[in-house]
Amino acid sequence: MKKSILTMACAMIAPLAFAQTSSTTTEQTTTTNPATTTTETTTTYSAGTVTTYEPGKTIVVKSEQGPVSFALGTAARIVDGAGRIVTAPLRSGQKVKVYYTGAGEKRVVERVLVED
Repeated sequence: MKKSILTMACAMIAPLAFAQTSSTTTEQTTTTNPATTTTETTTTYSAGTVTTYEPGKTIVVKSEQGPVSFALGTAARIVDGAGRIVTAPLRSGQKVKVYYTGAGEKRVVERVLVED
C-alpha cells in the first residue's frame, strides 16, 4: 500500500520537475536632479524560448504567460552570458531573457541575454 502511494506521488511530481520556468524581475532606478526632479526607470525581464526572430525588428518569446512579442530598436543589444555581443541570428528554441522597459505596447527592449 505504501509503495503504491509513493509511486503515485512520484508520478504526479515528475512533470513539474521538467517544466520550463519563466520569471519576471523588476529593477528600479531612481535619479534625482538638483532641481528636485525625480526620474524613475523600471527594467523588467521575461525569460523563455525564442519562437520567432527578425533581426532589428521583432522577437517573440514563449514564456509561462504565453508568447510575448517585443519590438527591437537600434539600441537593443543581444549578448551571451559573458556579456559578449552575439552576432549570429537567434534560432527558434534558444533560451533567452529579454530585458525591457515600459509595459504593454510601449515595451522597449534594452538587451537580450542568450542563455544557451
